[in-house]
Amino acid sequence: MPGIPYDASRAALDTPQLRATVFVAGTAYDDVMLSVELARLAYVQYEDGGAELDRLKEALSRVRFDDVVIFEDAATGTQGYGASRSTDGLYVLAFRGTEPTQLTDLGTDLEFSLTDWTEKAGRVHKGFACAARSIFASVNQWLEQTQAARKRLIVTGHSLGAAIATLYASVIAPDKVVTIGSPRVGDAEFVATLVGIDMTRLVDCCDVVTELPPELGGYVHAGDAAYLTRDGVLAASTDPDFVRDDRFAARADYLRDYAWKTGNELLRDLADHAPINYVRCFIS
Repeated sequence: MPGIPYDASRAALDTPQLRATVFVAGTAYDDVMLSVELARLAYVQYEDGGAELDRLKEALSRVRFDDVVIFEDAATGTQGYGASRSTDGLYVLAFRGTEPTQLTDLGTDLEFSLTDWTEKAGRVHKGFACAARSIFASVNQWLEQTQAARKRLIVTGHSLGAAIATLYASVIAPDKVVTIGSPRVGDAEFVATLVGIDMTRLVDCCDVVTELPPELGGYVHAGDAAYLTRDGVLAASTDPDFVRDDRFAARADYLRDYAWKTGNELLRDLADHAPINYVRCFIS
């Protein structure tokens, strides 16, 4: 069972950057463990420099990352960072998800018509494509500059950040992609460009964002879901009947234990999207 308690608060979803890092110096973390927290740390307001950038650097130093580069496009409100670990040549790209108070992010999410993904193939969410393209030049420059030293590359992100990570994966073919609470990103032709890439798509129980945009417009998910149960455990099966029953029980439990408390999200479908509720499933 997870050691970090389930967090039903609106703050956990709206301002995930306020919670201190859960990384413990000297602890070994596998790729997924690293990715879920690195994706949450993408919400730290490091683009402002100063104390927030220092906070990100300190958190990364606990897992031996010794360099960080910030990517930002103010016009689209897109942010991410690249981190490198000289001890083993591991490099990570982590992209920030939707910030509910940022109109640029909300506008990005709402541009859900499909557009050609000319960088590779297929059609993808127009808003996600615009966000990804806005920082692609600086990300690509970083990748070119670090190619000689880089032994492995992981790409990760939560929510909108997961969508951007998926788009980048189709172009740069990283060693691993870990998406957290990802919406659908594109059509079947686009998803086919990801075949052969080691991809983990985490879905936390009732997380509503993982059901958007609806399949009706031609959208399909990239990769099979790694389903996290209502108890915060990676399920051995994603049998539809099991998932349906688990979600039904989760919503009933939530109404009884959390929905009525001041400051909490009204629905489990929203609370399950909070980054910390993904982290808790892998880091105690």
